Amino acid sequence: MASEKVKFETVDDYIASFPPEVQHVLRQMQSAIREAIPEAEEVISYQLPAFSYQGMVIYYSAYKDHYSISVPPPFTVFEAFKEELSGYEMSKTAVKFPASQPVPLELIQKIAAFKANENLQKALSKKKKK
Repeated sequence: MASEKVKFETVDDYIASFPPEVQHVLRQMQSAIREAIPEAEEVISYQLPAFSYQGMVIYYSAYKDHYSISVPPPFTVFEAFKEELSGYEMSKTAVKFPASQPVPLELIQKIAAFKANENLQKALSKKKKK
């Protein structure tokens, strides 16, 4: 019998699915992002906790050996923080933070704020065109 994939209804459901020590780090990430973009809405998207403000801003997640943040396109945020991100494993859309090291909460805040502002500027430019 195939096992059913867990479907998270809320961010709290996602976080509660991890051991306490991982929950603690996820809550730190959640609080840091919320502090950076208090006007954003917390959602589950692609079965991951995320923040939305004028569109999706940032996703955060936990895995066996790392924590991760990812952003939707455009990926200019990674170029803007290239130097600060240089010590981390990255893909086109995501950054991995080793579970063996403290998660860089201040950097995550900067990335979230940058991406939220990028979304806001895009939304404002669309309004001007109308």
